[in-house]
Amino acid sequence: MNSIRTLGAMAVAAVAAGSLWAIARPAVAAEGDRFATRTVWACDHRKQVVVEGFAPDQKLPPAKAQQVASLLQDLMRFCNEEVTARVATDERVKLSVNGLPFVEYVPGGPLPHELVVGKSEVTDRDRAIWKAELDKLVKEGDRLFHSDEIGTNGIACAMCHPNAANTHPETYPKFQLEMKKVALLRDMVNWCIQNPLEGAKLADDDPRLKALEAYILASRKGVALDAGKH
Repeated sequence: MNSIRTLGAMAVAAVAAGSLWAIARPAVAAEGDRFATRTVWACDHRKQVVVEGFAPDQKLPPAKAQQVASLLQDLMRFCNEEVTARVATDERVKLSVNGLPFVEYVPGGPLPHELVVGKSEVTDRDRAIWKAELDKLVKEGDRLFHSDEIGTNGIACAMCHPNAANTHPETYPKFQLEMKKVALLRDMVNWCIQNPLEGAKLADDDPRLKALEAYILASRKGVALDAGKH
């Protein structure tokens, strides 16, 4: 009897505070609760899928997760556009591109004409910008490769590897005897910086390491990938 009175008092207090819905609603939405949504983003953070029927922190079951992943991959056809897909509880999909109104969409089918005209095609200007940015990074890598500034003893990478010769970036990842473990290209670059050049290891997000990798990879452009080859 006391427990019933306690629950009754809690309900009255909740109603008075306007929060009865917060008490009654389950912490994790059951599939089919159309008022709950779960958002999943693509790696470019420009594409998102909003799934109805799942709470924001709810783990999607395998079949639904695969549906969302496939839809995100499909949305990459919109290139650099901001895209939101909404999957309803009845499995219908709607799309909004760059804030335009939602339209019906069939995943894998033709892109909605009203959303893509003049918007999602890669232009010559896009390609020129991307090439210029890559060329700039490769040029900086070339400069660093021929400079002694990343070491302390006056040795430069190019003194042992003229024009990035014998670097074989296409063979990574592979087991490196020097390190006695499987290494990525950047691991070997750092090994050379720390040993022959007697310099300090570069962090993975160091722009100098990215530039060096870009230069080495660009120097071997067109060579077939053969990971694991020595």
